[in-house]
Amino acid sequence: MQTLLLWLFYISSFYAFIPGMISRIFGYRVFRKGTGRNEFALTFDDGPDPRFTPLLLELLKRYDAKATFFVVGSNAERYPDLIQRIHDEGHLIGIHNYVHKTNWLMRPATVRRQIQRTNDIIYNIIGERSTYYRPPWGIVNLFDISKRRQVEIVLWSAMFGDWREKLGAEKLTEKMLARLNPGEVMLLHDSGTTLGADADAPGNMLVALEQTLEEACKRGLRSIRIDEMIKMAETSPIRRLSFGKRVLVGLWLAWEQVFQALFHLQTITPSDPFLHYRMRKYQGEPVELEGGELLRKGDKVIELHIDNKQLFELGIHSRSSAQLAIRMIRRMEKDLPILAEIIAKDVDLAEAKALYGVSMINRGPEKFGFTVRDLPDGLFARSSKFYLRILLSVIHPAGGARLKERSEVLVPKLILMPVSELLKKMNQQLPHHPKTAKKRKSQQEESLSLNDSVADVEMPGATVTN
Repeated sequence: MQTLLLWLFYISSFYAFIPGMISRIFGYRVFRKGTGRNEFALTFDDGPDPRFTPLLLELLKRYDAKATFFVVGSNAERYPDLIQRIHDEGHLIGIHNYVHKTNWLMRPATVRRQIQRTNDIIYNIIGERSTYYRPPWGIVNLFDISKRRQVEIVLWSAMFGDWREKLGAEKLTEKMLARLNPGEVMLLHDSGTTLGADADAPGNMLVALEQTLEEACKRGLRSIRIDEMIKMAETSPIRRLSFGKRVLVGLWLAWEQVFQALFHLQTITPSDPFLHYRMRKYQGEPVELEGGELLRKGDKVIELHIDNKQLFELGIHSRSSAQLAIRMIRRMEKDLPILAEIIAKDVDLAEAKALYGVSMINRGPEKFGFTVRDLPDGLFARSSKFYLRILLSVIHPAGGARLKERSEVLVPKLILMPVSELLKKMNQQLPHHPKTAKKRKSQQEESLSLNDSVADVEMPGATVTN
């Protein structure tokens, strides 16, 4: 009995679990995320539903938004008028099996029949066949991804748990706005009749969606159909990357999410993330800042991190190093004034002595008042160089060739600026706090004293003459 269970485990893992993980993590033979600059995709599963789908269509029409509906065949058969309306109003119709049942529990021939039957129903209603398929719960089996079918498998990049009514419209709105970015494929549900869903949950979805569409209009973002997004992705420079590089990028972006959560990074502009920051204590050797002030081990700094996803997007769409540098400078011009406002309102952040960062892409920071210093040699410098060289080979417009061209200058650099200098440049004032003012005065006096001592040591015989 134990041997039989073990063999069942092996077979199920090979047939279902492993293919599912490969498709979700690496996007192997599935589409799950686009590359639009101002476009995102709304997708709706489990309908059509006579209660919620008409309300959803009215909402989409008000905002001139297009969407993709992955319909359950039995529901489409029951409500053909809704299928016709979805089509007539310019939305795309995809397949979600005839019944809402996982592909892990069905044989390959059964899955094929589910897809074909639903496709026939759609064709009999609108006169067109669908070429897009989303398996229930996004679960694929070995035969789903073993070769290209007549339909393309579409997953998603953002899921919100909107099938649970207890999530509430407010929390759902917050989650949707946090993922309202170009290229996102959002998974939502216009029916609450499937296993595990709450019947009234789509009501919360409609409330959250309206606020999301309102925000999208303000940001100049628009929702498009999946077929349009796939066409845009096929012409993207990302498609020219090898599979190995795409895997590397996927792992790198996943690490970005882990790093942000692990170290509690804050985002300067959450609606369009580029710069993240956190308060920490400086752990390196003493470094002289602009104006002669010293940054010592234990001093508080605001550590800056460029968003990996944005960095990749900027790099992959730039034709040259100069264009990449210009685009990064423009993003810094947008975020630094906002950071100054945040610091000016936060007593704790104002206690930091400097802004601090480590980067191999260090062209142009002097424009903003940063000082660029060599990173002291050591394990951190060597590991940073190794990591950043791999990163640069992926995101740089010239790819790996850039590593061979003047490789001696491709070294990590410290990028530093006193917090007081940032506030001065952005016409902001330090928040009034007696403790902070007293501490800064003490630090300045100590720095001056140390500089005098250093001068005495370096020039013991110096005298002043008139």
